[in-house]
Amino acid sequence: MKKKLFAILLVVAMVFSLTGCGNKYGTGEVKIWVADAVVDFTNQQVADFMAANPDYAGYTVTVEPVGEGDAAGNMITDVQGGADIYAFAQDQIARLVSAGALEVVAPENEATVKSENDAGSVAAATVGGTLYAYPLTSDNGYFLYYDKSVVTDPTSLEAILADCEAAGKNFYMEINSGWYQTAFFFATGCDLSYETDDQGNFTKANVTYASPEGLVALKEIIELNASPAFQNGSAAGEATNCAAIVDGTWDSSTVKELFGDNYACAKLPSFTGADGKTYQMSGFGGFKLLGVKPQEDEKKLAVCDAIAAYLASGDVQLKRYNEVGWGPSNLQAQGSADVKADEALAALGEQLAYTIPQGQYPGDYWALATSLGDSIRNAELSGSSSDDDLMAALQSFQDTCIGYAQ
Repeated sequence: MKKKLFAILLVVAMVFSLTGCGNKYGTGEVKIWVADAVVDFTNQQVADFMAANPDYAGYTVTVEPVGEGDAAGNMITDVQGGADIYAFAQDQIARLVSAGALEVVAPENEATVKSENDAGSVAAATVGGTLYAYPLTSDNGYFLYYDKSVVTDPTSLEAILADCEAAGKNFYMEINSGWYQTAFFFATGCDLSYETDDQGNFTKANVTYASPEGLVALKEIIELNASPAFQNGSAAGEATNCAAIVDGTWDSSTVKELFGDNYACAKLPSFTGADGKTYQMSGFGGFKLLGVKPQEDEKKLAVCDAIAAYLASGDVQLKRYNEVGWGPSNLQAQGSADVKADEALAALGEQLAYTIPQGQYPGDYWALATSLGDSIRNAELSGSSSDDDLMAALQSFQDTCIGYAQ
């Protein structure tokens, strides 16, 4: 009888042990939001991950199509009802941290994230010195696309405009955009950045547009606007009679159709300022990030962190590039032959060396920058404006920007 009882107890203990091992992280559901273009890709990667990690078998993972542009707003509106893991644009990170919608990156993953991704993407994923997200891409920037049968020297803005004017062709750039506009101001050495605390609240504005450097940048934008070849815009699909356009990787296929065999890419050109000095155009660099929502259940949080780290890993980033064309932030993936052979990504990679990672900016900044550009477009600020008038406009812009952080 004792032997039989012992055998029964042994079987029960073995079943409990096996069950415990298979479900050491418990059971539950994990919801992931990604852009529609990568839903199928993400489903396959999650399936591969779960198959390789039976410890997480108690979890059901659902992937839903919510783009990076909508994810942050949806999460902030309803953190509890939002996704457990979600991709978002880096300019939304301060709002997400402030709303309590982002968990800090798991300590065991922090060193890997920082060492394996480029510095710009790591900076974009950091708020107040704390790493809050996993970098996914370094492909949200702008550079020059051009028709090489028209543009003979893509390194000089003056030469590009001269070639376009001579051929009766158009040069496109969006000067009434706070994103593209910085290409000139950052080129001359101006600062426009905001500091935040650990909660994502703006604490200080660093703005030096009302300066000799800002005056040079503003005059260059005015000079560009005065060219008969210039057209305000950045959407290749809407460009007509175009020989050059400042745009991003998202429009590469459209530009290839536009220019055909004459398709070419390069970093942004330099320009000669009103002070006679030469300046390399700069601007913002942008990134896609992957965030994890805070969880009450620590075991579920561990599962979410593990999935997020996998989806942001170098191998998966390279697979994502090969399947949907997203440019990786992972250094090893960037060095692959396939990525290096991509003309648009190569041009962007060269340009990113001269750009500033886009940090956190108040929503009102973008409307203010549009207003500054519009004042040039409608000739309120022009080549006939005095330096005093131009400096007054820059001072007003600067004061308003600083006021957003007070």
